[in-house]
Amino acid sequence: MAARLNSAQREAVETLSGPLLVLAGAGTGKTRVVTYRIARLIQHGTQAHRILAVTFTNKAANEMQQRCAALIRRRRGAPRPEISTFHSLCVRILRRNAKQAGLPEQFPIYDRADQESLARAALREINVPGEMLRPSDLLALISHWKSAAVRPGEALRRAASDREHLAASAYRRYQKALEAAGAVDFDDLLLRTWDLFECASEVRRTEAARFDHVLIDEYQDTNQTQYLLVKALAEEHRNLCVVGDDDQSIYGWRGADVTHILRFERDWPGAKVVRLEKNYRSAAPILELANQLISYNRHRHPKQLRAARSGGVKPRIVAFPDEQIEAEEIVGEIRRAIWDGASPRDFAILFRTNQQPRPFENELRRQQVPYVLVGGMSFYDRREIRDMLAYLRAIATPTDDAAIDRILNTPPRGIGDTTRKRLLEAAVARGVPLWDVISKGPLPSDLANTAATAVSEFRKLIERLAARFDRSGIATSIRYMIDAIGYAAELDRLYSDPNERLSRWAAVEELVNAAAQYESRAKRPTLVGLLDEIALGGQDDSRDKESQLQQNAVALMTLHSAKGLEFPYVYLVGLEEGLLPHTRSIEIDGSAIDEERRLCYVGITRAQDRLTVSRAKTRRKWGKIRETLASRFLFEMLGMSDRAGDIARQARRRLDTSTGRPLPDKKADRSKPVKSKPSKSSPRHRASRRSR
Repeated sequence: MAARLNSAQREAVETLSGPLLVLAGAGTGKTRVVTYRIARLIQHGTQAHRILAVTFTNKAANEMQQRCAALIRRRRGAPRPEISTFHSLCVRILRRNAKQAGLPEQFPIYDRADQESLARAALREINVPGEMLRPSDLLALISHWKSAAVRPGEALRRAASDREHLAASAYRRYQKALEAAGAVDFDDLLLRTWDLFECASEVRRTEAARFDHVLIDEYQDTNQTQYLLVKALAEEHRNLCVVGDDDQSIYGWRGADVTHILRFERDWPGAKVVRLEKNYRSAAPILELANQLISYNRHRHPKQLRAARSGGVKPRIVAFPDEQIEAEEIVGEIRRAIWDGASPRDFAILFRTNQQPRPFENELRRQQVPYVLVGGMSFYDRREIRDMLAYLRAIATPTDDAAIDRILNTPPRGIGDTTRKRLLEAAVARGVPLWDVISKGPLPSDLANTAATAVSEFRKLIERLAARFDRSGIATSIRYMIDAIGYAAELDRLYSDPNERLSRWAAVEELVNAAAQYESRAKRPTLVGLLDEIALGGQDDSRDKESQLQQNAVALMTLHSAKGLEFPYVYLVGLEEGLLPHTRSIEIDGSAIDEERRLCYVGITRAQDRLTVSRAKTRRKWGKIRETLASRFLFEMLGMSDRAGDIARQARRRLDTSTGRPLPDKKADRSKPVKSKPSKSSPRHRASRRSR
């Protein structure tokens, strides 16, 4: 096994005790290190089930599980290492300790639509105008607060503006509504687990005592709550291995804190640090460009990617007259390469904002090049899937008001808006769940006889379906449910286009398939377990991304979506001030610019063989053609510190003029590269300057 590792990988794999930080640069084989290290721990006597490995996506967890299984010769039925996401781990902890956590045993996990419904109600309650704070804006703020372990009361104390004060007030109401429903949202899974650990030290000790070794993948992406959970689980035995790359920390906007990986040695005295710098993905000239750019970030662990293979084509830096010609030329080049034998899936066009792909989509269609826009609607956001899941949640947890409310009249059964409103008012007045009004009564006296009959029939339907799930398999019961509610006829009613109906019905069938797959692999399959798995999967776009990338098509995606992927040919487009770096980071500067630089670095290191970096000299804004500023990152790639600083100051002056807000004249060239830069007379510099 050791023969398949390089010297740095071997050192990480064979360090089996104490705190360990593995700095794994892009393309350096970090998954191999984690899986080999788990196998080595088991070889040296650690029981498999005493090892916990945590990552951020279901795809990464499944891949790690499969790789470990291939390395470990395990008896059939023998325990396996516990490999999961943070959220899956926390669901298990909360299910085991629901009473101590103040939750019902079968608590539901609210999805995005349920959250938006609660957020909308909270904003209505405090009369916030829609133009001041939308439900999606409120949820983003709540997620940010929860990721930082900030509760509603503290959010109110921290509020620095009227808008934040309103959001904090709405946060308090939103959280009360969640608690009244006995439900949690996705961020609550982490925060409620930490609350449990804080208030019940015996639970914390019991959960921590389950493991002798803890491994954390993508440590640079941990938020404050995850950081606290990791510390609680590992502080007793100190056998903590974290793997990550501070140069690829790009999720600060959703709570990730790069300082966790930067201060690891301070948090865990005596920690060993191993650097993985041998890159197996990209050609050497691509890595030279990436190393040069990221060296401008001062607060980082010093490291230098080195190519495992020799040779390679130097990246191109190209300027086009406008965004339309940028799209035409790049798509034309891709089409010619495909004619010459390349596969469409070999190409990726990466951009910073969701607005940039429009001209590329137009050109790809016009030039008849197959493409996929990665990151479209999630499978779990489809209307028909949300309907099915609401039925399943209502059957598993009838007190789930959001689920009952969605399916009361879906498909239509004579329970109109007036009846629904009366039922909801009765539930609020009595202080009970909506289902109690429906099932225990009395029904509101002002309901029409036909409406009361329809409500009674709905109750009987849910009870009949619940009884079916109690005595039959999950997938079989779901098929029965679909027939019992007449959902095929509902799709016929909603969609006149036969192709649309077939697509919707195929999605319903896929949900049945997912249930059957869950039953086949779960030790003790339950409807609640299936719903937990789906709720966690619905927040993780890796499944949808993976299915999209399986198509033989050019991939269009944001830089955030591209993390963890690789392509033979990469086009990194729109390298202009205001796009990359984004306008918001220019206004903030400092750490925000550092994260934008890391985002650009991630884009560069997706390329295996050829990289083209482009910009448009002019771009339409509000219908008018405006000149753009070349991104400071273009000049940093070439080691031109002074020119990059000039560009940064110009960008801030432009922002000042366009917004009318005074901005401090910060020195944008505050960060000099850590490593020496190429001279301005070097061949690489002259060639790139000509192409620019």
